[in-house]
This record gives sequence, structure tokens and C-alpha cells, in this order.
Amino acid sequence: MADPAGLGTLPESGLITAAGHVYFVSSDAARELLRWDEVIDCLAKAYREQQAEAATPARTVARFGGSWLRTLPAIPAGGRYFGAKLMGGSFGRASRPGVQYVIVLFDHLTSRIAAFVDGELVTAFRTAATSAVALNELAREAPMRLGVLGSGLEAGTHVRAFATVRPIEAISVFSPTAARRKAFAASIEKELGIPVAVVDAAEAAVSGATVVLAAARSRGERPIVYGDWLSPGTVVVSIGSTVPEQREIDVSVVAKSDLIVCDVVDEVLHQTGDMIEAARAGIPVAGKTVALHSVLCGEAAQNLADAKLPLFKSVGSGLQDIVVAEHLLKKALEAGSATALPVEFSVKA
Repeated sequence: MADPAGLGTLPESGLITAAGHVYFVSSDAARELLRWDEVIDCLAKAYREQQAEAATPARTVARFGGSWLRTLPAIPAGGRYFGAKLMGGSFGRASRPGVQYVIVLFDHLTSRIAAFVDGELVTAFRTAATSAVALNELAREAPMRLGVLGSGLEAGTHVRAFATVRPIEAISVFSPTAARRKAFAASIEKELGIPVAVVDAAEAAVSGATVVLAAARSRGERPIVYGDWLSPGTVVVSIGSTVPEQREIDVSVVAKSDLIVCDVVDEVLHQTGDMIEAARAGIPVAGKTVALHSVLCGEAAQNLADAKLPLFKSVGSGLQDIVVAEHLLKKALEAGSATALPVEFSVKA
């Protein structure tokens, strides 16, 4: 179906019924159906396309009284669906504080709400898969030695995504809690068959690594990676600092990096604590920063060829959420894993 608004050819498939059911897709379905190679391919395709600025606006964050709500909207070029992810939590009043995520998908073809998708695993998958898309461009073809800082969900998904695009010969992991890093190592060794060294300091995890994954902000929001730990040729992937008050990589890492690739350039430069501190230190960050789209479409080929110590810095985006949620919805409908909800929304004509 050709779209006069310039979205391109919209897929007719997707199994949304004529009755206009609204569906729910759970994280259990995501765990069962999402495949790393498929998600990485979906996101690589999305980032190769030129996304209209108005179609991928900046996230918004509302805050009050210990509660916060983040909104990430997107209308991906060429997609069947568009929508937004909402994520929020109440840490001032709730008896059991925590964060939940929901992605709302609208259908271009019907102009109706098509689905609600539990966004927890989608978020973990889309973040790691986007990092893998970048790593595939930034890292050498040789098997990598991976230094991991963090042992939570994001660290685990990143290792699995990285293993999809590059062979990993060895992993070193550090996180503040010894039991968690040991459990992380055991899980990775069992699933991927890659030897994992459990170390008791961040510098020990980084030492000798050809790729460093920073996936854990430190306690007290102090940097956990420093530039003098990094050897020439190392690729750094930083995903743990996404708002101004958070810190993960030291300004010395930003200073030493000669190419900074971002999923959302403006938000990385102006909305992450790491880059705010680097700018305050007088580091000319913007002059060596390029968008992931520019790397994938060849516009930054010379920057990439010249880079000796590249950094990928990610904040996440609605584009990633909607692309992966669309992929998941279609798979869930085909597999019968999407739940039709007994609801009907009114329509304003």
C-alpha cells in the first residue's frame, strides 16, 4: 500500500483481523519468540534508512514527588506500525517500587490501536541489538576479548547480542556484588560455551580487552571506566548513563576516543552525565561525534577508517522500541502468542 505521506510501501501483512482486535504481547512471548539475528537485522535496516526528524522526536521525562514517567515516540519510515513506549515508576509513595514498560502500537492501515506490548524484554533486546549493530561496524573482524562491567539484564543481553555478530574468545566480568558476577559468568559459560573470568576490580576486567562493555553505573554515580586503562584499537560500548545525573565513563575516556558514534546524537551530547561532564572539562565532543545512521549508510566512512579508539554511546530511542515491538507483534500473531483483549476504544472521526 503506497502512502502519500511519504512513509513508503506499508506492509499489508501482519494478521490484524478485520474485526480490529487489540492485542497484548507479554514478556514471556518476547522471551520465546525474539531471536538476536532477526532483531539486529531489523534495527540495522531501520538505521540505514533516513528517519525524518519530526518522526523520531526526543524523549520526554515527567518527574514529581519521587515518581517519573518517560515517553519515547516514533513513526519509523516504512513500518506498518507507529507508537510510543511509556516507562515509569513511583519511588516516593509505592509500597513496592519498581519500573514497568508498555509499548502502544498504532496501525497505519486502520488508524487504530493495534497492540500493547510489555516493553521490559523489548527494551533489553533493542538496546543490546543496537549496540551490536554499532559493534559490527566498529570492531575488527578478529575474535574479541570482551571486558564486561555489570552483571544485570543489560550486561547479559549485550554479551548474547555481541556473540551474534562477532566471535568472542574470552570474557572478563566485574560488578560490585561477587555473587551476582559469579552467577553471570556461570550463565554465560553454560549457554555460550565462552570462558568467563570473574575479577574483583573494574580495571582488571578492562585490562587486555579489545571490546569494553560498560553496562553498570557505579554506586554514587562515579565513573567506572578510565581512559588510561584502554589500549589503542579498543572499542568501548557505554549504555548505562542516559540522563544528566548519571555517570559511567570518565571524561578521560571521552578525551581519548577519537570517534564517538551515537544512536541519538543530540540526547547523548546534551542529556547524559558523561558527555555533560566532558563538555565542562573542555573536551570538543561534538566535533568527533557522528550518528549511527551516518556510519551504516557510509557517510562516516573516513571517520571510521581513521578511528583508533571508537566509542559507541547509547541512550535508547522510540525508533528502536517501535521497530522491535512491530517485529515481535507480527511473530506473536503468527505463533498464536498474542492475546486478544476484550476492549474497544472509541474513535474520534
